[in-house]
Amino acid sequence: MSVNKYWSGLKLMASGMVVVAASFTCVAQEKVTVFAAASLTNALTEVGQKFDQQNDTQTVFSFASSSTLARQIAQGAPAQVYLSANQKWMDYLIDNDAVNAESKVTLLKNSLVLIAPSSANSAPINIDAKWPLVQSLQGGRLAVGDPDHVPAGRYAKQALSYLHLWSQAEPLLARANSVRGALALVERAEAPLGIVYATDASQSDAVALVGTFPADSHKPIEYPLALVDKQPSAGANAFYHYLQSPAAKAIFSQYGFKVAQ
Repeated sequence: MSVNKYWSGLKLMASGMVVVAASFTCVAQEKVTVFAAASLTNALTEVGQKFDQQNDTQTVFSFASSSTLARQIAQGAPAQVYLSANQKWMDYLIDNDAVNAESKVTLLKNSLVLIAPSSANSAPINIDAKWPLVQSLQGGRLAVGDPDHVPAGRYAKQALSYLHLWSQAEPLLARANSVRGALALVERAEAPLGIVYATDASQSDAVALVGTFPADSHKPIEYPLALVDKQPSAGANAFYHYLQSPAAKAIFSQYGFKVAQ
């Protein structure tokens, strides 16, 4: 055998070893699929990045309205971890035996606020039963998550009903398919006012917080967490516990969430 053929053979063997090693790396990296409320997008994405840096995992998120995600899980969608923006949709999955009920914990809390486009330079609004809602809208609409499906919209309906303002507000709603959709309408100044979570308002420079709804005007805004499978994978179980760790809680706090535990 010539020297050139010898070295060519070695190079071919080395290349093959690299390919094999790469394939083993891909197989070893576990994918963790997480379904989570849209209001968690920014904070949870950062949490997932930190988790993946410390583990041989690839955390994949599906963010949408809690109701949409819950229905998908109930129909067999391959989620491994579920984080809802209210207790109702977690209870729905527990009732349908679609999540691991024993793993349910309340992870975070939030508050409900009123926002306006930053460009409008709107004055602060005192949100009580005397609030002139129609006048404040100035012919526009009130952006909210659809109260029939979106947790943030349900909280908004509860608060407005408590303040005896729902009958005025209902015909003037701009219904979005998620709380982030409602935020976007105000960011683009397509709606003069919107009702979102405090954390959404704090993460956007395009909107200004102009009022906060009284805490007793709606049910507590809580984010329950659960594993979907009764026998979760190692990666899903690790991420579930990481979400409850001091490191994850610190990130959630930076985004304005209140840690429930």
